[in-house]
Amino acid sequence: MRNWLLSLPIIDGPLPWIVWALTAAVVMALGIHQVRRGRWRRSVITLLVGAVLGCVGYVVAVVTGVFGSVLPGTVAVWGAIAFAGIAFGALCLFDRAWWAKALGMLLVLLSAVSGVLGINAVYGIDRNVGALFGIVVGDAIELPTPTSVSTPSGPIYQSWTAPDDMPAEGTVGILSGDDAIPSTAGFAPRDASIYLPPAALVDDPPALPVVVMMMGQPGNPDASFVKTALDQLAAENDGLAPIVIVADQLGDPASNPGCVDSTTYGGVSTYFNVDIPEYIRSHLNVLSDSQYWTIAGYSNGGTCAYLWGAEYPTVWHNFISISGEEQQGSENVSAMIATVFGGDQDLYNASTPVHFLTTNAGQFSGHLAAFTYGEKDTGFGPGQQRSALLSSNAGFAVDLYSVPGAEHGDDALSGGLLHAFETLYPVLGLSAG
Repeated sequence: MRNWLLSLPIIDGPLPWIVWALTAAVVMALGIHQVRRGRWRRSVITLLVGAVLGCVGYVVAVVTGVFGSVLPGTVAVWGAIAFAGIAFGALCLFDRAWWAKALGMLLVLLSAVSGVLGINAVYGIDRNVGALFGIVVGDAIELPTPTSVSTPSGPIYQSWTAPDDMPAEGTVGILSGDDAIPSTAGFAPRDASIYLPPAALVDDPPALPVVVMMMGQPGNPDASFVKTALDQLAAENDGLAPIVIVADQLGDPASNPGCVDSTTYGGVSTYFNVDIPEYIRSHLNVLSDSQYWTIAGYSNGGTCAYLWGAEYPTVWHNFISISGEEQQGSENVSAMIATVFGGDQDLYNASTPVHFLTTNAGQFSGHLAAFTYGEKDTGFGPGQQRSALLSSNAGFAVDLYSVPGAEHGDDALSGGLLHAFETLYPVLGLSAG
């Protein structure tokens, strides 16, 4: 029952429309009641005041950068709708009729939920009820027996022949229980998820490249976006795709550990750059040479991928930053320094991607750095362009891509993933290019 509820879709399914329809019905019922009582002016004023408060909240969020430097304008629309409904519901709590009071209480709740579902739909990232609450939903997965292969004799696609019984699609699952990735330095991540491509699901699978992916903040280690992109590319390349672990760099959706080890959040960097690589080598059928290893991320996760790709060139040969920040906490640097770095500006400066691009310059020959961003994302796009230039100057082979028509949501994520993986395929020997 619990898993069924948490798995309910809130983007493509009927749930949002049911909630929105109920909200509209309650507003109409209370509105008719207020008009019959001669209170239509007070009702209209209340709705307008609520809508204005919602817009003011949007402006404050944009100015303070509490949810990122830029929010889509449709977020303001949903904020206005939600606050207008809440205000009208609160007004009806003072009605003499008991049923109007009850509907007023219901409207306050429905308006809040409607606003949350509407804003979530704008971004399109959290796709089920569990994700909305930061809960990883999915089934455990049986991992294939690992093998140790360092470097293939040539590109994988040249020696691979897909068997007739190979599945048409890859599969995803949760790495939990005995298959959970241990964290050794005090960081408490949520369970990671994993994508196994079609070629990994046959009886005698080839050793494949590996990607470690992170989502945004707030966000969840959800492999569904990865599966969509790589199933498409695998279908074009005889089932070949990298194995992808989608891991949690937050611990809590409300937290931003800044991609570093800290006393506040524990060993986030150790988890990704020591614990996860050790787990991969002992549990997965992958190519062990770092030439075939990639760190990737979206938004907050893209920031960490950019940082660790520059900081650990012997662990990660390539990195992908999809709509990432230039450095940790770019939208509120002072808060990041205070919370994660103990107020130490110098420590923060020595922990940014720019610092490691400088100190490790000369170690990136043959390493790919892929940056993508939404064409309409004026908050993160310019930073991605600057980061691409700095990475190129440091020695990376850089690919920079603007996703047409996208902002900072699921369209930027889906388009960015597909393009970045297409660029990565020939680098990993999965296609001719």
